[in-house]
Amino acid sequence: METTHEVFNQPAPLADYNLFETNRPLRDALKFNAPQLQVAPLQELGVTIGSTEMQTHARLANIHTPELHTHDRFGRRIDEVEFHPSYHVLMSAAVGAGLHGTPWAGTSASPHVLRAAGFMLFTELEPSMLCPISMSYAVTPALRGNAAVYADWGPKLTSLWYDPALKSFKDKPGVTMGMGMTEKQGGSDVRANTTKAVRDGSDAWGERYAITGHKWFFSAPMCDAFLVLAQAPAGLSCFFLPRVLPDGSRNAIHIQRLKDKLGNKANASSEVEFHSASAWLVGEEGRGIPQILEMGTMTRLDCALGTSGLMRQALSIAINHASQRNAFGKPLIEQPLMKNVLADLALESEASTALAIRLARAFDHPDDEHERLMARLLTPVAKFWICKRGSHFAQEAMECLGGNGYVEEGGEGIMARVYREMPLNSIWEGAGNIMALDLLRGLRKGDAVAALTKELAPARGQHAALDRLADALPARIEAMASEVEARRLAQDVALAVQASLLAQTAPPAVVGAFCASRLGGDWGNAFGTLGAGTDFDSIIRRASPL
Repeated sequence: METTHEVFNQPAPLADYNLFETNRPLRDALKFNAPQLQVAPLQELGVTIGSTEMQTHARLANIHTPELHTHDRFGRRIDEVEFHPSYHVLMSAAVGAGLHGTPWAGTSASPHVLRAAGFMLFTELEPSMLCPISMSYAVTPALRGNAAVYADWGPKLTSLWYDPALKSFKDKPGVTMGMGMTEKQGGSDVRANTTKAVRDGSDAWGERYAITGHKWFFSAPMCDAFLVLAQAPAGLSCFFLPRVLPDGSRNAIHIQRLKDKLGNKANASSEVEFHSASAWLVGEEGRGIPQILEMGTMTRLDCALGTSGLMRQALSIAINHASQRNAFGKPLIEQPLMKNVLADLALESEASTALAIRLARAFDHPDDEHERLMARLLTPVAKFWICKRGSHFAQEAMECLGGNGYVEEGGEGIMARVYREMPLNSIWEGAGNIMALDLLRGLRKGDAVAALTKELAPARGQHAALDRLADALPARIEAMASEVEARRLAQDVALAVQASLLAQTAPPAVVGAFCASRLGGDWGNAFGTLGAGTDFDSIIRRASPL
């Protein structure tokens, strides 16, 4: 009989490789931003999360999605979410790698940069279960607003032990935390919140309140505690709300349903109601928004880091596919148009990595005035621009695989998961308009414009297009009288900082192509439209995970 189903010219999956060792742009960004950083933990993490075993856990955690159990079989209210065992394997790995609260323990020279790099790497494996990891990282600065609670919970937020059991914090080696801000009627306008907080006495954790109301997006409801916003007599306030109360009883948090989302499948985003749930005031009554926004700043950093990680994963899969797949007589990666696409994606990925790690560096130096101002400016800029580019990037990378990229199964099926995940970081923690407006607020404070000029100064003279943009930005900022062009300004600040960073960390081929295309106009309206003079081969070799 003739063979009708011989399989050939199908690429082997990208697996069992070191995600850190093969990521040259990330390694160079770390050398620039944290030259004394010990990268051995990242080398170890890169091997672990690049393994076929961990890729299998990521797949299973997304296929077998969380299940809500509101009651037990006897009719008692339990409000528990059941996860596939692979979810807990991934959580244990992320906590064990210190991707949650460990930077606040200050055990390394550049703890936020180290953690940022690890978070980016882990995102390549599985991003959705990193939601409680990100929130546990972000909660610490805000939680210090209640010294008594922080004294009990702070050490366990930095522990390297993950315990998913729903029990008292006193009986757990480590804990996770989430947050709840948005409600049905307000969304990003949290001042429209209707959830009420009524004084209910005081105890060892300070002023206690009874919380009644709802939260429309309550991610990771199986965390051990949450920071939530509610209307107190003096105005919107921030509260610490645990799942299990100090006496061991369960708090009155009723999970109404889990969200059926486009992506982010392994994470149990939910809607909840509070029925006189016990919570403790964090910070001052009426100062809830500034208090919880400290947490929002850190999660916005993670949005930029996460999208950068997803870009890197999508690019790696595309290069792996194009290196093995033959079409029209030679490998795809040798076809001129495919080279243009892959090189263009590589530029975008490296620029995003450079900006995200630079932002993380700012959080390692809170006492440095320049770094403080850059954290204030680059947080909305990176969140806006990197995340805004993510969906377009993922679509183009998926197209490199053709129909295989659109299929959910197999090694290349990761691409479909990446594509479904990409819009989330742009929406979560403030969509594009919120970020652009936040940049305007930041630019109006202190010496922000001077700080931006100082940030761009080291790259002066490296490329004429960058010099022109750097010269024009201060006047544009000073003349900005309306919000209507805030998005364009956020875009241009992002591109200027990215180009400046690449000029200091990347090879000439990368710098020249990035500046000529993004700043100089030698570019079309889609990926794969770089000029003919681009050194495509050098750019692709640098980006290759192989």
